[in-house]
Amino acid sequence: MHSRYDSGAIAVPVAGQTSHTRRLGGLVGTGGVAALAATTATTLAAALATAVGVDFEIPDGGAMIPLAGFAVVTGFFSVVGVVIAVALLRWSARPARRFVWTAGSLTAILLVPPLLCGAAPATVAALLGLHLVPATVMITVLARGLHARTG
Repeated sequence: MHSRYDSGAIAVPVAGQTSHTRRLGGLVGTGGVAALAATTATTLAAALATAVGVDFEIPDGGAMIPLAGFAVVTGFFSVVGVVIAVALLRWSARPARRFVWTAGSLTAILLVPPLLCGAAPATVAALLGLHLVPATVMITVLARGLHARTG
């Protein structure tokens, strides 16, 4: 039965649009799993460092970095990494290569504050390691995900 509003046309999705949406969604899913893994690994590494005597006291304000603080900051910056990867997948001709350069540069910049904070050498070393753990996870997983979706 046809109504007077039925044009008889069948809506067919545009192939490129569906494929593009699927690529972005897949990258977001992969990035979400990687963010969870990076957050877990960083929090466990911080707990291990605390267990062996690293105090994570920052002399500038005398405050201690809580264990939950590592999880929150790692989760936040992991999501930022996923957003950068998605943007590059959408607008870059070589998203994997550009992501590695961008994320590597940002990681290098983020290694500077622990060196300048004036904390104890063990705290500085632990903070540097705790920056590299999630960076390694996120950069590796997202670069592979970008490469798989474009090449």
